Amino acid sequence: MNIILTENVDGLGTIGDMVIVKPGYARNYLVPGGFAVEANTRNVKALDHQKRQLERKMQKLTQAAELLKQQIEAVTCTFAHRAGEEGKLFGSVTSMEIEAKLVESGIEIDRKKIQLNEPIKALGDFEVPVKLQAGIIATIKVTVTAAD
Repeated sequence: MNIILTENVDGLGTIGDMVIVKPGYARNYLVPGGFAVEANTRNVKALDHQKRQLERKMQKLTQAAELLKQQIEAVTCTFAHRAGEEGKLFGSVTSMEIEAKLVESGIEIDRKKIQLNEPIKALGDFEVPVKLQAGIIATIKVTVTAAD
């Protein structure tokens, strides 16, 4: 019997998969439990429609993320902090400070998306990755200089 899965079922498939199972398994467990629906023409057309809608939505998210990536990569964040003799900072540059500089530039990003493993504690130029929607990664140019 052909069915379309409406839930992830271990050992069988994921949501939206069309699989063939024994009629008793479908009739007694999958369909009554809400894990699947019968694969008749109406349900197949509805599944195709949902897949097209999700594809369009994903394209829009990807386009928006690409635009945001271009905006982020055009900005250079410059910080002036007190530093010691060997170029080590007395403080550090954190993702919160980077987020604040981006907001000043007119770019709203959640600081949790800024992939800074540990705070920057030295002078110099750094590239910090930012994880955006749809798997797109942008890089922020961060420059740390010594304050007078």
